[in-house]
Amino acid sequence: MLDTLDPDRSAFLAARTKSNTVRVPAWPRSEKNLPEVELEATWVRFSVSNHRTRAEQEREKRLAGRADLFTADPLGPVAQDAQYKILCSQPGFDELKTDLQERGQQEPAIVTADGILINGNRRTAGLRSLYEAGVLSARYVTCLVLPADALPDELVDLEAELQVANSLKQEYSWVNEAILIEELYERVGKNWAHVANRMHRTVTDVRGMYDKLQQLHQLVELSGGTRFHLDFVDNESVFDELSKHIKNKPQKEADSVRAVYFLGVLTGTPYRQLRHLRRADAAQLVHQELADETTMRSILDLAEATTSEAETATPDTADDLLDDLVGGSEPISPLHSLLAFVAQKRPEANITLDDGERVQVQDMLTSIGSSIASAADEAKEEGRDQSELQAPLVRAKKAIEELNRVVATLPKARRNKEWDEAEFAKLIAEISVALDKIR
Repeated sequence: MLDTLDPDRSAFLAARTKSNTVRVPAWPRSEKNLPEVELEATWVRFSVSNHRTRAEQEREKRLAGRADLFTADPLGPVAQDAQYKILCSQPGFDELKTDLQERGQQEPAIVTADGILINGNRRTAGLRSLYEAGVLSARYVTCLVLPADALPDELVDLEAELQVANSLKQEYSWVNEAILIEELYERVGKNWAHVANRMHRTVTDVRGMYDKLQQLHQLVELSGGTRFHLDFVDNESVFDELSKHIKNKPQKEADSVRAVYFLGVLTGTPYRQLRHLRRADAAQLVHQELADETTMRSILDLAEATTSEAETATPDTADDLLDDLVGGSEPISPLHSLLAFVAQKRPEANITLDDGERVQVQDMLTSIGSSIASAADEAKEEGRDQSELQAPLVRAKKAIEELNRVVATLPKARRNKEWDEAEFAKLIAEISVALDKIR
């Protein structure tokens, strides 16, 4: 049983007249009919544990300087107002309000026995916003009520089924969906098959979401609170390609590519350009491009000095973070200091170089992005040259393989009455001509 049920709210809800019951196939128990009731949109409480808003909550906690913003008093005005603000600021909220005003609530929300929304948070926020704006028809929200002994695991499973598996209402951002997958993974004893089943996805899909979230965790941690998970919602392709590429690579190559990809996403470099830098010497190529430019040499020196001072001042913390980022004792990339320096600066900030010159971080990011793009172009050309160099050898090997198959299958073919020896002789002659040309 949930030990967080509010007794007064539970008693109030229990006393409400339930008009009928509605079947909810996603509810994991065998008894799937839940009682239906109308509640005031201002009385129900938003779920602060809803995974749809997890990344947004992390941002709000840091901005408010309160790690317990949503946990100290989840049903209190501070946490509820913060959650309401998040819901109202999500993409598509105005369109949702318009739809609610024109058509009304089409599907019931789902609440716990003390009126906490498990499903329908955005719709309820929309109704509340309309009611506060004077739309009296938006005063009530129709809800289905879960039993009082609903367990936390059941609620997470229900959320996964309703919100993700069935793709109801507003889709999750990839970050929030991955966070839900991460929590499910921990809850079910790290059983990928169970997670895939709950999400109606393949094991490959859910593991892929989990892996790219781990890369994002590292970048956010490296930023020291300057960047939020929410900042990278539009960069899914970058983290997807990165996690797939480094999965089975040697640590040194993984570190090199990761550093370039992290700098790429911070500077807004298109992921299609970053693809050309999925190679062991990626960090060296970018570092060389940066070192060739006078201003960037000064920034590299400043980043090196700043990172060195930070690691000297807090060696344990720095070592732990470095271990997480690059795998412990393996050699770090030449971009490590620059990456740590850049990640902890907001674009609107300024930095002062050793000669006193002030540089806006956004300008620095633009310059770094240009260097990454130049390195990517160089790698692309080099790759094309290498491909042209290898093409004859690759094709010759394939031709040998095919000719060996001809030798293996020829005796059986010749025993067939329909075999055309004359046609085969023509082909052999063409092969001979092609070999003469090659020679």
